Amino acid sequence: MDRSIYDAMAAQDSVHWWYVARRDVLHDLIARYIPLPTNARILEIGCGTGHNLSMLAKFGTVEGSELDPASRAIAIERFGPVIGDARLPELDRIEDGRYDMVALLDVLEHVEDDVAALKGIAKRLKPGGRILVTVPQYQWLWSGHDVANHHFKRYSKKSLRAAVAASGLEMQKLSSFNSLLFPLAAANRIAAQVRHREGSEDALPPAPVNSLFRTIFGLERHLIGRVPMPPGVSLAAILSPR
Repeated sequence: MDRSIYDAMAAQDSVHWWYVARRDVLHDLIARYIPLPTNARILEIGCGTGHNLSMLAKFGTVEGSELDPASRAIAIERFGPVIGDARLPELDRIEDGRYDMVALLDVLEHVEDDVAALKGIAKRLKPGGRILVTVPQYQWLWSGHDVANHHFKRYSKKSLRAAVAASGLEMQKLSSFNSLLFPLAAANRIAAQVRHREGSEDALPPAPVNSLFRTIFGLERHLIGRVPMPPGVSLAAILSPR
């Protein structure tokens, strides 16, 4: 990603509505649908500035991996020296069969060979382990945001299912999310395409808007996995070895 993206993440990940509400949604998805032992070992690949690690630590012992040196330093400062720099798909120095859950949160779209990446992750799972994946949805929403974030693609349910099947994994659950704000997000992305606007769109909105968006998005924690979600900006999937 562009350096400005990492800097914005570090400045906003504790307050921006998208980061805060997404953590709440994913927390409840894990709690309801991923069977983890009380002493679970968890790995987050592409942990960025470490803003998800405390949430994941509610479910067990967490390690992280992050390629960007500055972001990795922030994650280590926040969470401790359990942050490495293993690259997908090789994941060098990460032990096979070690983890009850691996989280890949808005990372797969940054990897050119997504099938090889999923195969590499699967090898690091314990028997019965799970992979939690989130990705941006709908290629027609492609905009300067994706370019600035160095995405290779956005996914449909069909294309994510195809990558999962090709990797030898099984899809346990698949759902859209960030659905309640989808019409607004889609309109914003389409406007950016029409205006040929470049760069990311992650600026922190005014406090009342930020609070409103956090509340609306956060409502999805009670819905995801329980009811079919309408189209959303993102997809969430829970995968397991066959």
